[in-house]
Amino acid sequence: MESIDLLVLRTAREWLAGGERCLLATVVRTWGSSPRPVGSMMVLRQDGRAVGSVSGGCIEDDLIDRYSSLHGGPGIPGGAPQVVRYGVSADEAHRFGLPCGGTLELVLEFAPCAQALGRLLALLDEGVLMRRELDLASGEVTVQADQPHAPFSFDGQRLSNPLGPAYRMLLIGAGVLAEYVAVMALFNGFKVSVCDPRPEHMDVWMVAGVEKLMGMPDDVVRAFAVDARTCVIALSHDPRLDDLALIEALRGPAMYIGAIGSRRNSESRRQRLIGHFGQTPESLRCLHGPIGLYIASKTPGEIAVSVMAEVLAVKNGVPLPGAVGAGPTQPRVEHPPLTQASCCAHPG
Repeated sequence: MESIDLLVLRTAREWLAGGERCLLATVVRTWGSSPRPVGSMMVLRQDGRAVGSVSGGCIEDDLIDRYSSLHGGPGIPGGAPQVVRYGVSADEAHRFGLPCGGTLELVLEFAPCAQALGRLLALLDEGVLMRRELDLASGEVTVQADQPHAPFSFDGQRLSNPLGPAYRMLLIGAGVLAEYVAVMALFNGFKVSVCDPRPEHMDVWMVAGVEKLMGMPDDVVRAFAVDARTCVIALSHDPRLDDLALIEALRGPAMYIGAIGSRRNSESRRQRLIGHFGQTPESLRCLHGPIGLYIASKTPGEIAVSVMAEVLAVKNGVPLPGAVGAGPTQPRVEHPPLTQASCCAHPG
């Protein structure tokens, strides 16, 4: 399952190539609480079919009523892009299911450029970080390579949306835990690959949609061209495989590098990498181990939830406090069960 942004863009291109009229909606501003961040997109076809999301659902329904032929509506108009705002008043926010104080602004493109979408998707599929820019006055769209971490921007006249290639995850070891992690990563829009030189493990791999790589882990990581949107997670429990992958991954700018194992095994791994493979405490600062957020997990499914939660926290720039994480210097903290009152009082 690819990321929702790529799915929206790919669907828009396919519909346009098939001669369908469609509308592309992009969240460009939010105030207060908002269900979706800026840059979120949705494509709406003339007949009311829609892919993507700009809210919790009610705004999508309103756009379908306004701009499709469903139920005898007027259909998608032509003309220049428009800016629309939802949730200005408390009544409107309630009507559209926005959180308290939530307001969002959308740019609606009534005739997205199919050629520009094609160029954009081709480069994204090649792993290039891209930026899509829209001039609201003319409707002209340009696409170009972008710099890492460049922000989304909208000044009322020009929309500039950074679009990265899919996040990738390389799993070392084709065991049961790797299958659970792969399923969760696919569900979250990652492209997933698994590396294991052992045929007896790869031959029984059960998860569809995962690229299987049979080489030695260091060779595979090197050929994988690890970048800042890549995770490398060692799950084989075999130091001969995991260490090779980690040593090579630590040479690059991977978003997340981690290895399964107990605290004792993780500390032994660090000492081994320092003593025999030229690593230093500083070079190992980005190595996560034991991996995952502490949720007292025991089963492969629960451990996968823990690991994926930590990966997503790193991806989204969320600090991992010592009381929550399970890193080598972070003590496991026993939390009391949540009561109904404590759940309601939680700020999230």
